[in-house]
Amino acid sequence: MSISTRTFDYEIDSKTFEAFLAAPSNTPAPVVLVCHAWAGRSDFENDKAKAVAELGYTGVAIDLFGKGVLGSSKEENQKLIEPFVSDRTFLQTQLAANISMIQDQPEADASKIGAIGFCFGGLCVLDIARMGADIAGVVSFHGLLGAPGNTVDKIKAKILALHGWDDPMAPPSDVVALGEELTKAKADWQLQGYGGVMHAFTNPAANDPDFGTVYNATADRRSWVSMKNFLGEIFA
Repeated sequence: MSISTRTFDYEIDSKTFEAFLAAPSNTPAPVVLVCHAWAGRSDFENDKAKAVAELGYTGVAIDLFGKGVLGSSKEENQKLIEPFVSDRTFLQTQLAANISMIQDQPEADASKIGAIGFCFGGLCVLDIARMGADIAGVVSFHGLLGAPGNTVDKIKAKILALHGWDDPMAPPSDVVALGEELTKAKADWQLQGYGGVMHAFTNPAANDPDFGTVYNATADRRSWVSMKNFLGEIFA
């Protein structure tokens, strides 16, 4: 399938951000927002947007940190996400602005919106659902799972969480708590847990078992197939 790509600037609250968009030839198409990990929007997220476009959807890798801002160490990355994880209302406000932004792109079918996210981005897409966004569905890959404390009474978006059971950043107790939270919010939710799999299992560069981030090719493949099936369902 032929796809086109472009980067573009956009503004939220007078701050400049830069997104990467990949679209199939038959646009406008259902649009999938891609939320980045804790280092910021990188080639990893851009490649996911292109992979989404190859499935027939418009992929938009968004930017939450600001144009050109990328962390280069664990310490820098933690500082970048701290304002968002410590103030989830702020995070949700920024995510809502990004949803509005992608709806305005000519390659996007604004009536069909989904979101996928990785690590910190997995937390972001869960919060999109938790804030009651009127979109079709979200997919969290090895996301942080902690509840924000302001989950709506009725979640509209369908949810798929893809999780490594040995992820030290989201232990089994967090998984159970997520299920209870989403059930209380009357969500249509699914969870797939991968045994013997740690955090960041979709990232081929992840190789730090002491920190808990290890690539797993089998879980990477399985989770992408599950995502494809889920997107096919919510955009049917």
